[in-house]
Amino acid sequence: MLLLLPMNGDDTQESELVSINDVVVWATVEVEEGKIIEINFYKDRADIEGWLDAVIVTGNYEPVMEFIDNQMLVLVAHTQRTIDDVVEAYLFRELHDLAL
Repeated sequence: MLLLLPMNGDDTQESELVSINDVVVWATVEVEEGKIIEINFYKDRADIEGWLDAVIVTGNYEPVMEFIDNQMLVLVAHTQRTIDDVVEAYLFRELHDLAL
């Protein structure tokens, strides 16, 4: 599973999930068998190659129609902000579906 996260920086431990409108860098997080395999950061989302399975956002009112049009799963992390917390919530199915 390849997750896309809008982040406020490229530090894997200190950076936090932010609104799509406030994104500084995009993180892709590859998760396999309950473990983080690889984390990459991109200044421009157009530089990301390959299929993204899901985008994680901070709230229900994010501009996500482009992701939905690309048939990506949109999940909401209401309280989780670090990469580790978001991935843990994803693995334990604690992220919410987007409320339209």
